[in-house]
Amino acid sequence: MKIQTKYIGEVEINKEQIITFPTGIPAFEEEMSFVLYPLEEQSPFLVLQSTKTVEIAFILVNPFDYVDNYQVKLQDATKEQLHIEKPEEVATYVVLTVKEPFSETTANLQGPIIINARTNEAKQILMSDSDYTTKHKIFKQAAKTGKGE
Repeated sequence: MKIQTKYIGEVEINKEQIITFPTGIPAFEEEMSFVLYPLEEQSPFLVLQSTKTVEIAFILVNPFDYVDNYQVKLQDATKEQLHIEKPEEVATYVVLTVKEPFSETTANLQGPIIINARTNEAKQILMSDSDYTTKHKIFKQAAKTGKGE
């Protein structure tokens, strides 16, 4: 099956690539079918693209590569809803808000996207009882150099 994507045009996908959000994504409840693909070759950034609406695509990243000691505790209800049987089935991503310059880009650590890699069922969860924010800067600030600072 072919779909139009926001960032790379038309792509061929197969049913096994489709990730299903049974209840949609908050603010996009009607969007339940997505595919995940790399933004660019060898890029750590991924695109979560709606299979239904070209304009709905989110840039994701694995938070564990950018945030020290990031932790996600899944509620039993989420595990049941996504049919998660083992921890190794869980893939965790966070949505980026891309900014100019790119070094100012932030991540929503409070609302990670959880995917069961075995079943391709997914859900965006809300960790409101954590210290994480929706606008966490993920890039380490370069050390300032120069005299008089």
